[in-house]
Amino acid sequence: MSYLSVSTWSLHRLLGPLRWTSWDAEAGEHRTNEEPQPQVHSLVDLPREAARRGYAAVEVCHFHFPSTETAYLESLRRAFADAAVSFDTLLLDYGDPSTTDEARQAADGRLFREWIDVASQCGAKRIRIVAGEAQPTDEEAIRRSAQTLRELAEYASERGVRVVTENFKALTSTGESSAKLLNLAGDAVGMITDFGNYKGAAKYDEIAMTAPRSQSVHVKPAYDENGIPDEAELVRCLEAVREKGFDGALVLIYDGPGDMWEGLERTKRIAASYV
Repeated sequence: MSYLSVSTWSLHRLLGPLRWTSWDAEAGEHRTNEEPQPQVHSLVDLPREAARRGYAAVEVCHFHFPSTETAYLESLRRAFADAAVSFDTLLLDYGDPSTTDEARQAADGRLFREWIDVASQCGAKRIRIVAGEAQPTDEEAIRRSAQTLRELAEYASERGVRVVTENFKALTSTGESSAKLLNLAGDAVGMITDFGNYKGAAKYDEIAMTAPRSQSVHVKPAYDENGIPDEAELVRCLEAVREKGFDGALVLIYDGPGDMWEGLERTKRIAASYV
């Protein structure tokens, strides 16, 4: 049965600084840049707040972690357990398994494994690793990415974590390229389908293509300037995954103006009938 979840991206103006990871090609190393944001909730407090608001699970973006020290990760694991909320997925927002840059390949590989270890320690069931930034028509890039994801899935499985990817960034920006990647990566690699990331007339068919391999879907509506969702368009997306028998997490996404919890509630009223 499907259930409601929320991504910390939907609360990024409430959870304190964002810690973005980037690749410095000249230096040949990763950089972390901190973007100030207000902190209304700490990450450790979020599971209890999510439960209070009717969510069964949370997805946490890597840039919301204030620490990856063992003691902190154990406290986060306990917070989820105490709130009876599932830590479904750690969303690693950085990385490019499709790159041909050997220095970046090696550095990203180490970073992927470090974050898989973090996911294991804090109790995340899955880690989302972006498939890559190469063009969706680049067959060699799809093969490189699939091989890397397979290898990471094996590493993660030994630590009780499942690797998933998403139709996020260029390589998986079409249903066709997403399907090719998943077929090459094999059953060890799962998927997240984001309603907002496929574009054009084929969008709903593409959502239906990847829904059967998806552990969660990102319920990201189109919004007007006031943050009001396009209900008819969102229902069409939800129907596309329901028709494919999807029964995973409906992860609500809001990035519009005003209060972020209120924005989520507007989407929640529409998505609740699909739970």
